[in-house]
Amino acid sequence: MSTPLTVRVDRAADGQLVLRAAGEIDASNVADFAEALDAAVDGDSTLNVDLSAVDYLDSAAINALVPHAESLQIIANPLLMRVLTVSGLAELAKIRSATESAD
Repeated sequence: MSTPLTVRVDRAADGQLVLRAAGEIDASNVADFAEALDAAVDGDSTLNVDLSAVDYLDSAAINALVPHAESLQIIANPLLMRVLTVSGLAELAKIRSATESAD
């Protein structure tokens, strides 16, 4: 059974691409997430990945993020901060909780 996930890529007011995901990211739907992530990363600029509406992610999602980690700025649901830190992703990518200011 597939877990509900929506992924879209928008352009922010400053012109930067933002990948927004909502729902849960796991092995049942990570291919859609990874495909959108791969398409949005251009290698020249930072991609903002908004996971503030993601309630759950597993190692499949971490594995999709790691290859692009150095070019990502992730805004995460506070519920995800522990798994992002324990996985080591927080050492590779810029990650902040959605409750923190964007200074």
